[in-house]
Amino acid sequence: MSESKDQPTHSEDLPPLHGGMTMTEVLSAFPGAQRALFAAFHIGGCQACGFQPGETLAQVCDRNEDVTLDEAIKTIVENHQSDVSLSISPQELQTALAGDDAPSLVDIRTHEEFDAVKIEGALFFSENLQQEIFGTWPKESPIVVYDHTGNRALDAAAYFIGHGFSNTRALTGGIDAWAKEVDKNIPRYKLEFDA
Repeated sequence: MSESKDQPTHSEDLPPLHGGMTMTEVLSAFPGAQRALFAAFHIGGCQACGFQPGETLAQVCDRNEDVTLDEAIKTIVENHQSDVSLSISPQELQTALAGDDAPSLVDIRTHEEFDAVKIEGALFFSENLQQEIFGTWPKESPIVVYDHTGNRALDAAAYFIGHGFSNTRALTGGIDAWAKEVDKNIPRYKLEFDA
């Protein structure tokens, strides 16, 4: 079984993070690294603070004078551990859905994607659903959010957790991983802007 490039892997599966790694290598091993660096140091989130794929982590830190290599590595590793704790694999979700306390599935893709293909029982995340969840659902409700390939679901899970829904997880690899690993009857697709 192949892993999605957006899928957080457990720390024991990762190469050691060091300053000589290119940003391509860093992002391949630690998919949330760019988000972590931007949140902590305003690195890599926009054109003005961006970096080149072949640039090393040490070079990025050197260009950003207030960031030491040790701080950047610590930030990336801690963020990765948080990403892993918020993630649920397709197989884990399949087991949870068959259990007594099955999670609610919340699909954060576009309405067109949702109408075309979805995981059975999923709810489309509209403004109305958001108001319903935040206004009436018990805070301990188990919720799994998913997108197409898993790259936005972690942010969505963090958003739910920030609103008190601490039992929220993000589907690793999104509906694409679900279609590959659990339900091969779900058609897979690719969007023009997918990386």
